[in-house]
Amino acid sequence: MLELLGVLLVASTIAGVPQPAPRAVDIAAPDGAVLRGTYYPAAAQGPGVLLLHMCNTTRTSWEPLGRALSGAGIHALAVDYRGFGESAGERFDSQPPQDRQRAVVEKWPGDVDAALAFLASQAGVDKSRLAAAGGSCGVNQAVHLAERQRVKSLVLLAGATDAAGRAFLQRESWLPIFASAAADDQFDADAPRSMQWLLDLSGNPRNRFVGFADGRHGTEIFGPHPELPRQIVEWFTETLVTAPADATAAVEVKPSPARQFWAALDSGDVQRAVEQSNDVRKRDPAAFLFPEFVMNQAGYERLQAGKTKEAIALFTLNVEAYPQSANAQDSLGDGYLADGQSDLALAAARKSLELLPGDKATEQVQQAIRKSAEGKIEKIADATK
Repeated sequence: MLELLGVLLVASTIAGVPQPAPRAVDIAAPDGAVLRGTYYPAAAQGPGVLLLHMCNTTRTSWEPLGRALSGAGIHALAVDYRGFGESAGERFDSQPPQDRQRAVVEKWPGDVDAALAFLASQAGVDKSRLAAAGGSCGVNQAVHLAERQRVKSLVLLAGATDAAGRAFLQRESWLPIFASAAADDQFDADAPRSMQWLLDLSGNPRNRFVGFADGRHGTEIFGPHPELPRQIVEWFTETLVTAPADATAAVEVKPSPARQFWAALDSGDVQRAVEQSNDVRKRDPAAFLFPEFVMNQAGYERLQAGKTKEAIALFTLNVEAYPQSANAQDSLGDGYLADGQSDLALAAARKSLELLPGDKATEQVQQAIRKSAEGKIEKIADATK
């Protein structure tokens, strides 16, 4: 017991200075809503890190990391999104999907900026050395915060970013990123590869990925793996204290097949992207160029723009990469149907239903896939009567 107490006393000080205790804080959002946060101050002047939680947790999920950062001389702020935890707003999980999406797109960016400004305003926080960490839905928030506010380092745990976020990471390769995920993630069976893929898109040679066999989703990994908060502290110490990232410095981008593929696709050259994918897979059938849901989204973006041939090409790539996915087959059916190829649409819909019993999607997602596939089959049957 005495030995443990000694360890705790040493851990609670920096150069003999007592470590300040975390405290609850109120943050004013741009529209006046009050956001609740926990501020983890450091004992002396140092960098600041904003912690953005997952959409199935609150700010308290960051406590192990917040305390560890504070003890290492890095100020940290974890904030509840509006509608979560102790923050104002209608409870997020009680809102209709369209209202949730509206809040995420229209309100959260301003809220996150306000939280970063609050952190930067605290005594002892070095405004020139700010960073962010995001888990799950917080990943996209962290990436776009970096785009708006030029933070100097990112930590991303088991989450995705949108097309604009991908473009930002490819464009601003000076920004170093730490990513992590567990293989037993309950929301994404490909979470480790998906997070490594984001680092490949960035191409920053300082990027670091840490994967785990278990730990489930995002900050849940902190429980069985207390080494992860320590590794994140080391990362922020390296990128904010030892050798801060510099947006003006030249970076020798690390090339990768994924980065080259998405450079072609995001430039609008779908044919070249398909050719690159085919060439890469001939050399390495296990090459990971895209997560399934990201390519699915890219296909629907083309479909909504009326580019049905391009959509079919992308849906086909997804089916080839994920041949056991019922959703990939169903999406391909949507592409064929929009292009007037009813026979191929029917075949894809039937294949989707055939794959459904063995699909790893949740029951709710499987129900949606079944409804979509059966709807196409019925529609095609009605049209041929």
